[in-house]
Amino acid sequence: MALFEYFPNYIWNLSVAIAMESGGRIGEIVDMCQPIRDAAAAGADAGTPQFMAGWVEMADRLVGLADEDEALGRAFSASDKLERAALYLLVAERMQAHGSAGREHTYAKARAIFDRSTQLGEINRERVEIQLTKGTMPALFTRAPGAGPKPAVVYCNGLDSCKELLYWSRLPEALARRGISTLCVDQPGSGEALRLQNLPVDPHSEHWAGKAVDWLEGQPEVDPRRIGMTGISLGGHFAPRAVAHEPRFASGAVWGANHNWREVQDKRIRREGENPVPHYWQHVFWAFGASDMEDFLAKSAEMNLNGQMDRIVVPFLVTHGARDRQISVDYAHQAYDQLINSARREIRIFTEREGGVEHVGADNMAFGRDYIADWFADTLGGRTAPARR
Repeated sequence: MALFEYFPNYIWNLSVAIAMESGGRIGEIVDMCQPIRDAAAAGADAGTPQFMAGWVEMADRLVGLADEDEALGRAFSASDKLERAALYLLVAERMQAHGSAGREHTYAKARAIFDRSTQLGEINRERVEIQLTKGTMPALFTRAPGAGPKPAVVYCNGLDSCKELLYWSRLPEALARRGISTLCVDQPGSGEALRLQNLPVDPHSEHWAGKAVDWLEGQPEVDPRRIGMTGISLGGHFAPRAVAHEPRFASGAVWGANHNWREVQDKRIRREGENPVPHYWQHVFWAFGASDMEDFLAKSAEMNLNGQMDRIVVPFLVTHGARDRQISVDYAHQAYDQLINSARREIRIFTEREGGVEHVGADNMAFGRDYIADWFADTLGGRTAPARR
């Protein structure tokens, strides 16, 4: 399988792929993209204001249609339209440079629409705030059905995602079907934690991941002995680091191995590989609270899992796309090879045979989602099939 490449550059196509894999409708996406196709030819950074304008216009149209549904008492239909409106706004906001005009307003509008959709659609996700040493970590909690304590998984962002996109990856839905709850977190350096609290990336992910475990242990519907952790993209660095240092995690997995992210930055300076967002260096300086390149490189120096993976003693899964254009598949093999003390280690490289070959399955997230969900069902005590009658 291949990435749907509507535009002449990878970064814009990645945003379209994110929208499609998160529940966007192809007709709406074509309507948004067709008028701005020429703008993308100027490069990944140029034309992003036009991108936002087109996608905001579609979101506003959907909100208007949702208002009409709600006036007729059709809350579920309204919620479906609001889901896509919030998605399109968040994708548009993600494309903008830090501090650019309209970005803060677009994010605030997306957040409000998302919350309205949750309420109208009675969607299985509760917004919670987890206390950190400084500030809070906003999160979405999706509960597994049924009575009694259930396993749970902490699911963290990459460099440029947010908890809403984590939810729309449908991993929480897949885990709930298998009897496992999910806590999608906006950890420091991402989502609300960055945008509204200015909390920068903490390379020592066990600090905030441990707070997530504290919160889960306080929930009566969670079995504290069966808590796992996963992360997507740069979360493929944070999750192993947290599992290596937080002994309460019972299992772990990565959706894309980011074994030596600091080394990746050296490659990006040399313009090797693709960037995930426009205005890349502005974004990473913002996320790390760095003033310039020298400061950023110093603050990201510990983003390297060499010497960390052998601390993991619980089951751990490494997944990666065979044709990942951002993070080399070599890093997946490095991560797996260093899991020498894991009670059960596994590596799964997705190939053209099934799909999911691009970065974190941008071409098709279904295979990574199912594989990771089944992994946690196997290692935390969920189920992978209906109970026999």
